[in-house]
Amino acid sequence: MRTTIQLDDNLHEMARRYAQASGKTLTALLEEVLREKLLARPKRPPAEQVKLKTVNGRGMLRGVDLDDNAALLDLMETR
Repeated sequence: MRTTIQLDDNLHEMARRYAQASGKTLTALLEEVLREKLLARPKRPPAEQVKLKTVNGRGMLRGVDLDDNAALLDLMETR
């Protein structure tokens, strides 16, 4: 698709030079950068450490991932 964008003159020159040095067209560079930005998974902040109380006081089983619902259900069914 053909489109027109406005870029800062310095940014345009930097991008043009980078594309040329990389052996790419400016269009190919812009497509690559947009794909990387738009398809990247958002970074989640590091999880805060939470202490969980258990009934028998032995803590959580090793290897249990509280973010994996299917694995938790499987584990509960086998116990």
